[in-house]
Amino acid sequence: MLSRLRHALRPHSHEPASTVDAAMEASAAGLRALWISFAALALTTVIQAAVVAVSGSVSLLSDTIHNASDALIAVPLAIAFVLGRRPPNRRYTYGYDRAEDLAGIVIVVMIAASSVLVCYEAIDRLVHPRRPTDLLAVAAAALIGFAGNEIVAVYRIRVGRAIGSAALVADGLHARADGITSLAVLLGAGGAALGAYWADPVVGLLITVAILAILRQAARDIYRRLMDAVDPAMIDEAERILRAAPGVLGVGQVRLRWTGHRLRADCEVQVDPGCSAVQAHQVTVAAEHALLHAMPALVAALVHADPLPAGGPDPHADLASHRQQQPGGPGGPGGQRGPGEPGRA
Repeated sequence: MLSRLRHALRPHSHEPASTVDAAMEASAAGLRALWISFAALALTTVIQAAVVAVSGSVSLLSDTIHNASDALIAVPLAIAFVLGRRPPNRRYTYGYDRAEDLAGIVIVVMIAASSVLVCYEAIDRLVHPRRPTDLLAVAAAALIGFAGNEIVAVYRIRVGRAIGSAALVADGLHARADGITSLAVLLGAGGAALGAYWADPVVGLLITVAILAILRQAARDIYRRLMDAVDPAMIDEAERILRAAPGVLGVGQVRLRWTGHRLRADCEVQVDPGCSAVQAHQVTVAAEHALLHAMPALVAALVHADPLPAGGPDPHADLASHRQQQPGGPGGPGGQRGPGEPGRA
């Protein structure tokens, strides 16, 4: 009771303007993460490039290229975040949030390219051994490369998960992969100092396997996002929230989908068949209200009210031949519906 009273007295809104503000804040956080990490990686690249010029280290040159490419990946992600802030129109009725997921594909390709480059350099070093000069400087640059990439990786992954951006998380994993290659440079420098020239290429091949594991994780996350996959626990949570909403007698099918770092819902609830259209609308609005408060990433919800079946005719009988057979909650019709206003009965 006290929590409901505080909620009623606290100024809040679910009008489109407030929803856009929240989305803008998330996009701004993503852009800030990109430019801060871009600056950190650019500085790391400049330092490593200076050491490469002095030492002639091929492995460090490869690591420098990785860091430069990782920094440049901020460009497609930044474009995606900027596009995502554009309002919907009559062609892109859901907005431009999917640009973020497309940027994730570019990042996955870059991780794959990095793994190929590392593998090539490792094999080349194995076939044509080289001993770089200034090994202490090379080792220091490798440590700087690892530290810079790991800091950027932690920051991007943390912000990406906070705003629900799979692309930003994938970019953080890419930075972590480049940090691992920096450690390979360090081990290679140590092996060269001991006269074991084969150590660098062998470690490089092992690191390629680790990068491929990171590639698999990033590719899986982007694939699931593009296929509208969500954590099943989120469906359970949404169903629990809907059942607790006043006036809801049952829950039908619940759909959730990510568009960029924003979540949208399409839900069916069952109401008293004797209630009026106005009363059914009030139930759906209350249900939508509860969802928006309990699921921070949710920016829009379409809640459809169905009369609770009581042995009478199926209210969706005319649509039976058009419905897709999909799993839903008990009593849920499971039919596809076109776009409509959130909370419409």
